[in-house]
Amino acid sequence: QVQLVESGGGLVQPGGSLRLSCAASGSIVRIYAMGWYRQAPGIQRELVAAITSGGGGSTNYADSVKGRFTISRDNAKNTVYLQMNSLKPEDTAVYYCRYWGTSDNYWGQGTQVTVSS
Repeated sequence: QVQLVESGGGLVQPGGSLRLSCAASGSIVRIYAMGWYRQAPGIQRELVAAITSGGGGSTNYADSVKGRFTISRDNAKNTVYLQMNSLKPEDTAVYYCRYWGTSDNYWGQGTQVTVSS
């Protein structure tokens, strides 16, 4: 069994920055990939960014965050990060960490990000 603990959310003004982290613990044998989704009220949950744990770490980003967000990982700590720069009000959402394993997938508890002017 795997547990995901998220941190780093909060309040920020437009143009500001936040860094989210997600640490996996428990019975971890092999991680295929980790990433971030977000959910805003009345809007479908969407994939924000993902990174593979093997090789050099291939990344994918939603078009809306390219050039502003950067996903990274620390395999030794089983942790994934999301550096968010130049934040906009439309980035406001609950951000959920996602873990893809060999045969099981998990969600983090979610962390609130609010970008307000």
